[in-house]
Amino acid sequence: MKKQQGKMQGNKLLRESQMSREEILEEVGVMDSGLTHVEVAIRQKEFGRNQTVEEQKVSQLRLFIRAFNDPFIYILVLLMVISYLTADMEATIIMAIMIFTSGLLGFIQSSRAERASYALKNMVKNKVNVLRDGKMAVVTQDGIVPGDVIEVSVGDIIPADARVISATDLLINQSALTGESIPTEKYAEDKRATPEIFERENLLFMGTDVLSGHGRAVILRTGSSTFFGSLSIAATEKRGDTSFDKGVKTISKLLFYFMLVMVPIVFLINGLMKGNWLEAFLYAVAIAVGLTPEMLPMIVSTNLAKGAINMSSKKVIMKELSAIQNIGAMDILCTDKTGTLTEDKLELVTYINCQGEKSTSVLEMAYLNSYFQTGWKNVLDHAVMTKLNEKVANGWNKIGEIPFNFDRRRLSVIVESNLETRMITKGAVEEMLAVCTHKEIDGAISPLTMNEKDELQEMCSEMNRSGIRVICVAFKSQKTGVSFTKEDEEKMIIAGFLGFRDPVKSSTKEAITSLFKNQINVKVLTGDNEIVTKRICQEVGIPANGFLLGTEVDELMDDELMDALQKYHIFAKLTPMQKSRIIEVLKQAGHTVGFLGDGVNDAPALRKADVGISVDTAADITKDASSVILLEKSLTVLNDAVMEGRNVFGNILKYIKMTASSNFGNVFSVLIASAFIPFLPMLSLHLLLQNLLYDSSQLTLPWDKMDRSFLKKPHAWEQKGMLRFILCIGPVSSIFDIATFLIMWFVFSANTVAEQALFHSGWFVVGLLTQTLVVHMIRTEKIPFIQSRATAPVMISTLIVMSLGLIIPFTGFGHSIGFVSLPGSYFPWLVLVLVGYMATMQVVKTLYIRKFREWI
Repeated sequence: MKKQQGKMQGNKLLRESQMSREEILEEVGVMDSGLTHVEVAIRQKEFGRNQTVEEQKVSQLRLFIRAFNDPFIYILVLLMVISYLTADMEATIIMAIMIFTSGLLGFIQSSRAERASYALKNMVKNKVNVLRDGKMAVVTQDGIVPGDVIEVSVGDIIPADARVISATDLLINQSALTGESIPTEKYAEDKRATPEIFERENLLFMGTDVLSGHGRAVILRTGSSTFFGSLSIAATEKRGDTSFDKGVKTISKLLFYFMLVMVPIVFLINGLMKGNWLEAFLYAVAIAVGLTPEMLPMIVSTNLAKGAINMSSKKVIMKELSAIQNIGAMDILCTDKTGTLTEDKLELVTYINCQGEKSTSVLEMAYLNSYFQTGWKNVLDHAVMTKLNEKVANGWNKIGEIPFNFDRRRLSVIVESNLETRMITKGAVEEMLAVCTHKEIDGAISPLTMNEKDELQEMCSEMNRSGIRVICVAFKSQKTGVSFTKEDEEKMIIAGFLGFRDPVKSSTKEAITSLFKNQINVKVLTGDNEIVTKRICQEVGIPANGFLLGTEVDELMDDELMDALQKYHIFAKLTPMQKSRIIEVLKQAGHTVGFLGDGVNDAPALRKADVGISVDTAADITKDASSVILLEKSLTVLNDAVMEGRNVFGNILKYIKMTASSNFGNVFSVLIASAFIPFLPMLSLHLLLQNLLYDSSQLTLPWDKMDRSFLKKPHAWEQKGMLRFILCIGPVSSIFDIATFLIMWFVFSANTVAEQALFHSGWFVVGLLTQTLVVHMIRTEKIPFIQSRATAPVMISTLIVMSLGLIIPFTGFGHSIGFVSLPGSYFPWLVLVLVGYMATMQVVKTLYIRKFREWI
């Protein structure tokens, strides 16, 4: 179905391009005199205004309310209510702040999407010459309707998708849609009949512009039905849930389900065993708060904010904070070719004679041709003119010019010196060979045989295969005072050939190597041709075992396209929507996908990707569709951002895993204690205090570092792995909680209601210290403190919280909330429990890593 939908619009345009002039006018229902004003009014009602984005404006208030309609926010609200009911005002305030912040960020992004649509809309608002009632009229672009006959000339922006019905030297710049800087000439009839929609010679597309010539065309599609309009819709639609969004929601739901299961069990056991149902309820609520990592939003936000600051110093601006994790989890990077792998400028790399030898004479003639021509100087002309200076033109005067057109595919200038009048012509190899009968080598002119022409054609084809664009240079001389005309472009003398290439950036190969080394698969999605793209990929280290063209992409169903995506790294001659579809298919297969591009034509793909990456020099609509902006268009900069993203994600995972597993262990311990101890193993207030102190110790985690082993590969949210980790690691703390229960019960005789304060104090200290130490056990797969040490902020916060835990039972504050001073004989047992806990945790960790080959 998706394949058919993607092809429908292109197939209809292809069919219309194959019609004759008379057939297409009949198809759209228009006479040679154009539409009448009555017909225009009817069609405006049917098709609407010619606007790229037509949507009802939503009030700012409604956008703000919609921003809070999110399941994750609902969970936060529930946690806030629970915190309030248990008098944990600190947690209540934090939740309120995070709810407001989350909603505010969603509101800002919705407003940004709306601004993006207006940026695109203003970009194409122009005046148009239209034939109506047999007379030419000037109307605004949004007044154009299907069937209108328009006239276009130099400098005009094409107002809608149209079919050419007459043209004279009509040269169109389609780079806004294709990324290709070389213009194309348009005709009334398509001579090539190519299946590539943007290569059809008689179709015009909204948003492209006229470089030279003039013509008439009949409008086929307007507004959102145009190719440019489809880009607008794709670029401004709401970005779907990224891997980060899905991951946070998945983990939040998992923890929420734990709470739903464990809290009622704790409530029932304590109510049945102790008989005080109110006390049991308050205790169960405290357990719910303790089981839920209420600092998760704060830890996530702090990590993301810190990561954004670090990235800004590395020339990477994060427009959307969630993109920091996505860029770290990214396992496939799709990138455009021009300006990313290459320098985005054509460079003259060779100038040779007919023997393939370097020739300054060929370069000088090419310079004179480019220097004296008065038409549109393209990128090839500028590349030639940078090689020499104006002194080359001294002694020559221009006396004539034969402009370029796509029938001849060449341009001639006639220059004169004291000795001769010379016509210098440069153009496409095939057309130039057809009009040349001689060749010049080192000043000697000799006839050009058919075999030699074939050899020269093969030499140029070989250069093409290596990614070099070839232009032929020829000349013809007469005595001074004799000029030339178009008819004289025959029996010419080939001087040689110019070779142009968009050079690969010096840093690209190293950056590509690093990306692959860090297990990021790189795929090139480009509108350029496959030969040039393949050569560049070979040069920078991207596998070039084959390629897929845009027309072939349209023929594949999604599962077939996924097979091709696994096989190939090069996808050439793609339309914007084909790029977008490729990214969508990769995401459906479970990949976290980044896309790097800077053209208007890249906007749909940027919006579809988990991580849309653009540059600060890109068009506004492109930057608005992106979540990451590079201040330098370089894969090296991007690679640095990936490492920072992985470090941020690792710190977030640390918090979730260590908090969820230790809290689960504590609740498991509470279940056991509640079943056998005649009093509550710890008061509700004690649980909340322990939870607050532990959470406070985690606030420094964003300043921690990840082991190099973690940074080597991308990581994604995995609910199954998270559940496995909690169930395997959580009960380890329960073993030593139970050991503490036995020590307090039998060694210190804290086994009656009268001695419950001593029991509470002893378990409070053990519980807090083991929870705090688990940070260092879980943060690394190595041996903590010996092979891997946390950063200074984490070490300091650990020492502070552990010190507070030891001191509180001896203070007036501790006594006021039900603690008692612990005897000196308690502390050797405490040391034994802590050492045993850390040793056991290290053993379990080693076995876990050996079994599942993963840790954080």
